[in-house]
Amino acid sequence: MENVKEEFYQFFIEANKSGALEYIDNWAKEHSYEEALTSIVEPTLEKFGEKWANEDDVNLAQGYIAAKISEAILLKIAEERKESNIQHNITGIAVLGNIEDDYHALGRKMVNNFLSSAGWEVYDLGNDILAEEFVDKALEVNASVIGASAMMYTNATNMVKIRNELDNRGLSGKIMFAVGGTIFNLRPGLVDEVGADGTAPNAIEAVELFNKLQQKVRG
Repeated sequence: MENVKEEFYQFFIEANKSGALEYIDNWAKEHSYEEALTSIVEPTLEKFGEKWANEDDVNLAQGYIAAKISEAILLKIAEERKESNIQHNITGIAVLGNIEDDYHALGRKMVNNFLSSAGWEVYDLGNDILAEEFVDKALEVNASVIGASAMMYTNATNMVKIRNELDNRGLSGKIMFAVGGTIFNLRPGLVDEVGADGTAPNAIEAVELFNKLQQKVRG
């Protein structure tokens, strides 16, 4: 499996979108696109993200193609899920966004797609979102969970402002606070540092996290 991940990583480094998608298509014929995501794509993204954060041997062009490769694979998975798991009721309402000063949107988009395919109504605010904007939107749409994303530690520390905003408005326990991004896998203690209610190591497991957090709201 390590050889497979290394071969796929080379497509990222070479900015070879067509080659990467063909590689995954062939691999998924014997497995599945969802397994490809968890076994190949996400470990590769994490490796790429670490190098990006350390400014080590990757550049903006490679990052752009890496995002496009991942988005294309994600769309295949989302379509498969929609076809096999038609939702008739809204599971929950969530607000997503990248925290203030963070512009690494791929992880957030992945969570958005998986939540949507699981029946969640998702309001995606985009990049560089202030804490008060998260909370204002959550109140407006009656969301039970706010999900904030960041790649680097310096940006992730801004997430504590969301906890402060929830506390100051008396909303803690009424609106739950989830966080995600490469840095939270590298520094597990950061979840408590920013005052979050939980995190998930990948987009697929984010659905289970959001479901559990919503159950806490409903009691």
